[in-house]
Amino acid sequence: MTRAEMRKVDLRKKLKHLYGPTAKEVVEVEVPEMRFLMVDGQGNPNTSEAFKDAVEALYALSYALKFAVKKEQGVDYGVMPLEGLWQTDGRQGSFEEIQGDKEAWKWTLMIMQPEWVGQELYERALVSVGRKKNLPGLRGIRFEAFREGRAAQVMHVGPFSEEGPTIEGVVAFVAERGGGMRGKHHEIYLNDFRRTAPERLKTVVRHPF
Repeated sequence: MTRAEMRKVDLRKKLKHLYGPTAKEVVEVEVPEMRFLMVDGQGNPNTSEAFKDAVEALYALSYALKFAVKKEQGVDYGVMPLEGLWQTDGRQGSFEEIQGDKEAWKWTLMIMQPEWVGQELYERALVSVGRKKNLPGLRGIRFEAFREGRAAQVMHVGPFSEEGPTIEGVVAFVAERGGGMRGKHHEIYLNDFRRTAPERLKTVVRHPF
């Protein structure tokens, strides 16, 4: 396949309303069903080996799928950002929950996969990556659809430790519209927090209602 025949797709630009909100105000969005690579776990993300393993495995498999799609289907796209669903038992979505005992945090880490990634390609890539790399996190990965529907979101710029007012703003936005918080606290990490200075972090903070 020639370079001229290759189709480049900017998924972040295409989905800017979901992956590039303003930091100036909370907005309401309708989040459609999308397919994700997902891994569940529990514990402090700053110290948990399982968390580290999950991040590494998700990125490795996502890049393997990207290169397979490029080679087999002629579509070149950028790997989407890491996302996290967060909760503790019985206290979903509150700022108190997020700031509580980190060992009690339950998380689902995930990376969205575009329409060109199907079940058969996922299974082939999973086997291929498993053969090439010893990644413990691969054992927990699944590939499935996820739909949030109506949600409130805003961009947070800065350290995770300073998300409090941002999260409270989302909660207030939902309350003003007479909605009730449902589902899980959702964060989308637009830059790699393993390599980015805390003050430069950009995180989409979202919650369905």
